[in-house]
Amino acid sequence: MRARPLPIRSTVRLRRPVDSWHKPALSAVVALAIPDAALYALGRLDLILYTSAGAMCALYAHGLPYAARARALPWVVLGMVASLGIALTAASLVASTALLVALASLVAAAHKMVCDATRIGPPGNLILTFIAASAFFVPQRLGQVPLHLGLALGTGALAWLVCMAPALVRPQGPERIATARALEAAAGLLRTESAAAGTAAGGAAPGARAAAQARHGAAAAVNAAWHTLFLVPPARTPEKAAARAGLERLLVRAEAALGGAGAGKEAEDGVGGEPNPFPPLGRAVREAPVAQVDREAEVERLRGWARDLRRGRPLPWVALSAAQAEELRGIEAVEESLEGGAARAARPAGGHVAGRAAAHLAGHAAAAGGGELGGAGDAGLRRPAPGRPRGLRAVLARLAPGSPLLPIGARVAIGCALAGWASMAVGVGHPYWAVVTAASIYQANTTLSWQRALQRTLGNLLGLGLFTALLPLIHTGQLAMIALTLAFQLGAEACITRNYWLGSVWVTPMALLLTEFGSHLPATTLIADRWIDTVVGAGVGLACCIAVTNRRAADRIDVALERVAQAEAAASRLLAAVTAGAGGVDDALEAGWARDRLVGALVELREAAEVASGEWWQRALPEERIAHAEQRGHRVLAGLVRRLSAPALAA
Repeated sequence: MRARPLPIRSTVRLRRPVDSWHKPALSAVVALAIPDAALYALGRLDLILYTSAGAMCALYAHGLPYAARARALPWVVLGMVASLGIALTAASLVASTALLVALASLVAAAHKMVCDATRIGPPGNLILTFIAASAFFVPQRLGQVPLHLGLALGTGALAWLVCMAPALVRPQGPERIATARALEAAAGLLRTESAAAGTAAGGAAPGARAAAQARHGAAAAVNAAWHTLFLVPPARTPEKAAARAGLERLLVRAEAALGGAGAGKEAEDGVGGEPNPFPPLGRAVREAPVAQVDREAEVERLRGWARDLRRGRPLPWVALSAAQAEELRGIEAVEESLEGGAARAARPAGGHVAGRAAAHLAGHAAAAGGGELGGAGDAGLRRPAPGRPRGLRAVLARLAPGSPLLPIGARVAIGCALAGWASMAVGVGHPYWAVVTAASIYQANTTLSWQRALQRTLGNLLGLGLFTALLPLIHTGQLAMIALTLAFQLGAEACITRNYWLGSVWVTPMALLLTEFGSHLPATTLIADRWIDTVVGAGVGLACCIAVTNRRAADRIDVALERVAQAEAAASRLLAAVTAGAGGVDDALEAGWARDRLVGALVELREAAEVASGEWWQRALPEERIAHAEQRGHRVLAGLVRRLSAPALAA
């Protein structure tokens, strides 16, 4: 067991903003502005907290394709309304502030675990907890609760419409962005491995580490892009099927970077002095798609395709080899045989959608004058492998006993309760901000929580200064308050991806304004209370984070290592069969599933190692086992990518 150092310098360092920050920002501004304007016209801005509860749901699910977003956002809205209902009911029935703090802490813990289990993405549990914790301390009568929940539900429906509106203009926007990120990550991997190869003679360890990180990032980006495509429902028109197939071809090209020369050296020589069980791969390395072209040209090509995707240009035509096209034809034949006679009898006039999509693709390629055609097989779309839990079953599996999310939930519940009670002890009458602060700092491990605590404290302090400076403008009237609230929301989304503290500079005055619409505390009291709550919440929350250790973080590594070993063994058997020429179409499909299972296992292992390495008090990690497992896994993955670098079924 050893204590790990807690970083400071990297905590405040600014990063590049996320490419699509403006989408949730503009959606939230529109969803907030419409009800705010209506309440202003009615003279009922005291209800703005309840309309904001539903409107802020527009911040969620922007990474999902529109069909999946349409299903996910109602759950976010229902979760927000249910949390608000619990908070308002408790506020109307419970007089004890200490008990309200305890209830708010339990709700905050539930938000953290459910958001992590569903992997809903940014902004995670923070918005839900902020709204609910605030509502626990809003003066309320039981008879008012239905109206207030109705307002939240109505604005939640408005948020759904706002988030779905871009589908009318760019129906494939999310999957195109995910594919562009995969292409950019693949280009980064090729460039990083080229730089690492140039310094390999001098034994430069930083270059090797950078190449390993780039390989992990590329695998994760490609894996995320495939799973984004898996959320797209089956195409019902040739045009949609052709567009989906075009994105898959681009992902295949991005995936080919994982089987390039950087992994090929390991494939020829073996790992850790062990002989390579697949000698034919030495020749395959020289035949890999990335090795046949100049790396710099391939980097520019991948980046150019990513720019085209982001700008909404027509999908570029990506050529596949004759062998890849032949494999696709076999895949489509298997897919048709799996449909059964009844399905074929019910097929609409004009033939199989995939087959018609192939004709569409063939016409597009002929018009473009480029590429090797894959025939009907070009539409052999990848699908998730059967047998893995999905939907509600997957969420419940992540929350089952033994889950690594349970210690995080315990941290949140205990830390928020103690922070709220400590805030009460120093004289703050409504300590919800301490609860929110404590809930916001809890991340995957102690190191990240420490960084978030520093960022939250710094950002809130600067945000309080900004709020103080703008008090003369705020006091000019409610219209100015509404305009500032929307501006702060836009600024928060623009800055929070660069660093959390920078986003908190805008979030803090926005939160103060939202509470000001319903109550009118003196500015000095409001600012003093928020500063006390911030310091108490961050300090007590961090102390609980260190005290409540997550011993299961290292156990998760053992589970991840076992998963990698199993996925690697299965992939090795299939790769040996394909290399020997003994595999048929069914084996090719299984190899495609094995490839994506191996990618998922490697990504999970790296995430588990990073989480465990950030725990402040933890047993020594099996660094050599992790490195060896990743090396062998990447070597086998490279072989699978080279042998099956065409759209096949996937896990």
